[in-house]
Amino acid sequence: MTDDRERPRAAAAFDALGVEYEKAFAASKPHRRSLDWLLERLAPGSRVLDVGSGTGRPTAETLAGAGHDVLGVDISPVMVELAARQVPAATFRCADIRDVPLAESSFDAVCVYFSLLQLDREEQADLVRHLVRLLRPGGYLVLATVPLDVEDVDATFMGQPVRVTSFPAPALIDLAEESGLEVLAQEASMFTPVHPDAHPEPHLFLHCRRSGLPRMG
Repeated sequence: MTDDRERPRAAAAFDALGVEYEKAFAASKPHRRSLDWLLERLAPGSRVLDVGSGTGRPTAETLAGAGHDVLGVDISPVMVELAARQVPAATFRCADIRDVPLAESSFDAVCVYFSLLQLDREEQADLVRHLVRLLRPGGYLVLATVPLDVEDVDATFMGQPVRVTSFPAPALIDLAEESGLEVLAQEASMFTPVHPDAHPEPHLFLHCRRSGLPRMG
């Protein structure tokens, strides 16, 4: 399991990046298409959880701007402060999502854009299962990650030290399905963040619906 010291380390990296993170990823067309996919399926005034909400842009801003009730949760106080200022129509909390008491089946959709990468694989699997339980039956979960077969690797992200764990695409899809999700659509792409210290990275967007009970075995 991830040591408690890793939580401040992850928060420190994104505290340091601040609005530079938003600038670096603002040109991601697959992210925008992912949000469009979700918006086409949400009923008016849906309740949406944005896990790892960052600066609030584009996810919370887009969803709140469409009239949805958005709760963003992020471990970085700098990011939460930026988000609250930039997207006043949404609500933001500075916390580890695993520590926030939320009722089961209380959200119409959950967004998880690149916010699992600093958890180990067991924690990622546990969190996905937890987030599925927060969805109402038939609710949607959109998950984006960097689909690599890496575990507990020290790396530098936009000049900041981070520790990264991820799943290759087939394993992530298996995890989603085993957690009670039906993968309705997916998009894979290569993206280079707009930052002098950034490098091209693969991105995978999974668009899912809560299908019922988790798959056993």
